[in-house]
Amino acid sequence: MKSLFTGEIRSRLTASRAVATVTIEEVDQAKPLAEALIAGGIECVEITLRTPAALDAMKAIANSYPQLMIMAGTVITPEQVKQVQDVGAVCAVAPGLNRRVIEAALTAKMPFAPGVATPSEIEAALEYDCDILKFFPAEPMGGIGYLKSMQAPYAHLGLQFIPLGGLHADNAENYLKESCILAVGGSWIAKADAISTGDWSGIKQRAAAVMGV
Repeated sequence: MKSLFTGEIRSRLTASRAVATVTIEEVDQAKPLAEALIAGGIECVEITLRTPAALDAMKAIANSYPQLMIMAGTVITPEQVKQVQDVGAVCAVAPGLNRRVIEAALTAKMPFAPGVATPSEIEAALEYDCDILKFFPAEPMGGIGYLKSMQAPYAHLGLQFIPLGGLHADNAENYLKESCILAVGGSWIAKADAISTGDWSGIKQRAAAVMGV
């Protein structure tokens, strides 16, 4: 069984450098948020399934801003795989590794990156041929130093990681310079308070800063 992440998706994630990880409370926040991220050069947004508005927000962005690739975040049940696929998510990630969710993603042919924090979890993911993994929580686990040590025994397999958790503008580059990093999860780009207050200018500036625009 081969990875469901196509070359195109991988290329888009690499070009993205930072995946803006966001939590949207109100659907009407979706479009101005998307516009701010696009203006800042962001090419991929991870919308977490932590609010009732998440699915509708994904659909609104997918319909109006096809140039912004949608990654569904916090996909922790098998049912959610099909839900996010139906509203336009291109791929999905989770904070942890749930075999039932991976199996649902494989059935739906939905590219999915489970969360890992230990070698045992990497090996569990390998049972399903998952070669793109979310490293979470990145900084509390030991940061890029820990990740490099953890993935070293598997380096010959070409695994790539999307770290999230404790990353910010000052340490993101430490991850991005490593070949095992596909992109970083940028939750600092559009924090919940910036979205709720409509600080679209600030979001655009932070996006542009990490993209070097």
